[in-house]
Amino acid sequence: MRTLFVAALGAAALLIPFGAALAHEGHDHAEQTVAPAPNSAARGEATGTDFELVAVARTPDLLIYLDSFKTNAPVEGATIEAETPAGAVKATAQPGQPYILAAPWLSKPGKYDLIFTVTANNAAEILPVTLEVPVAAARDAARTSFFNTGIAGWLTAGGLGLVLGIGLTALTRRRGRSAAVGVALLTVLAAQDARAHEGEDHSKDAAPAPSVARERAQRLTDGTLFVPKDTQRIFALRTVLSEQKAHPRSIELPGRIIADPNASGFVQSAVGGRLSAPPGGFPRLGTVVKQGDVLAYITPPLQAIDVSDMRQRQGELEQQMTIVERRVTRYAALAPSGAVSKVQLEEANLELEGLKERRKALERSKAQPEALMAPVSGIVADGMPIAGQIAQSNGIIFNIIDPARLWIEALSFDAISDTQASASALLPNGKTLKLSFQGAGLADRNQTVPIHFAIEDKPEGIRVGQFVPVLVVTGEDKPGIAVPRTAIVRSTNGQDFVYEHVSAERFAARPVRIETLDSARVLVVAGMEPGKRIVVQGAELLDQIR
Repeated sequence: MRTLFVAALGAAALLIPFGAALAHEGHDHAEQTVAPAPNSAARGEATGTDFELVAVARTPDLLIYLDSFKTNAPVEGATIEAETPAGAVKATAQPGQPYILAAPWLSKPGKYDLIFTVTANNAAEILPVTLEVPVAAARDAARTSFFNTGIAGWLTAGGLGLVLGIGLTALTRRRGRSAAVGVALLTVLAAQDARAHEGEDHSKDAAPAPSVARERAQRLTDGTLFVPKDTQRIFALRTVLSEQKAHPRSIELPGRIIADPNASGFVQSAVGGRLSAPPGGFPRLGTVVKQGDVLAYITPPLQAIDVSDMRQRQGELEQQMTIVERRVTRYAALAPSGAVSKVQLEEANLELEGLKERRKALERSKAQPEALMAPVSGIVADGMPIAGQIAQSNGIIFNIIDPARLWIEALSFDAISDTQASASALLPNGKTLKLSFQGAGLADRNQTVPIHFAIEDKPEGIRVGQFVPVLVVTGEDKPGIAVPRTAIVRSTNGQDFVYEHVSAERFAARPVRIETLDSARVLVVAGMEPGKRIVVQGAELLDQIR
């Protein structure tokens, strides 16, 4: 009898994991499958006249993103109160972070109608938001339930083992020990099969639980872009409301930066010769020089015939000097007796001094180089002389330019008068330069008219010879929507388009036709309606979302 009781207890012990396996099999894996969605967290949005609000569930809190409706700029320092299932709750604010509102009721699935009262920047709005928490999200928020801990499975297994042990005891009383052993073997086999089932991997049967950290910007099947609010703030997306107006039309001309002819100059040599450096060496590129500074010396080369001629002239001068010296000596001896007047003596001395000066000048011409001086003040823009270099006559040694006084030469097929003085140039970095009309040529250059403009702004980061587009305002007005050039994105096929802010977290690409308006803006003449929000900052980043 004792042996039978021990066998019953063993069967009950072996059935405990079998009960746990049965409890595991009782789960429905199909209920954990979550349909794919652009965002994994429950969210709701509302749009008013001044504000745009997005509420995102982050159990047990509700994150609130508050932005300006027109510009999409985050609104800081606002007061947000919400009517929730738990009553009126006030959101807390942190600099640079979304507003946080306590929401423990998010753990229960259902549809919640919330009313937000927003006050900021002397404006107040009431924004209703509908937030729907799906069943799967609520289940993830309440994973500490009784049956999920496995306690029910263990209790079920213990009860089943106890019942089976009692039945085994009664059966053995009637049929003997052999039947008890058979039932015990069947129980062990059933337990082993249950353990084998328990060892199976069901991770592939159930879909993974959604994670709120997986929110990312993505392109949807309809071609629009889903961009969460936190990503929008990283991209620093800004928008403007499109407005239809008549704007003065501009024409774009090819231009090239040149130096002001009154503030630039060349350093040239009148004769060819060998270059030599002044004290301190040659000035290098970018060196600031002043008008009259000696930049280099040039020594003209002496040919063999020139040397012979100079020696001949030097001999003649020395011969004349010897004759005059003797005359001066003789006149000096006769002057006291009155045989020679003092006037003759003075004339002889003057003649001797002149011959000496002529000899000194001839000697200096052999070795004295010519000084090359800066004609204007500015910087050395071009020129790399080397000591000993032979410079040709009229060759440019240095190019001096005043960087604060630059012009732009544009080429136009039509003549432009001084009345069209409103002009600007667009630099590659997006900056604009204000220009003033200086004059237009009367002679065509390759069937175009050269036009000169002076740069009024302080030019920085530009170079002489750099090509820039010049935009000249005409007297013609044309209707359209003016947007910054940063709002235009060009596709691979050459089509221009802009991004419309369709809703709080949705953006759509709109193909448009544009024309040049000025250096900073373009005119949308087709493809966009007034009253739409157009992305003017960060459009290139939106174009990279896939």
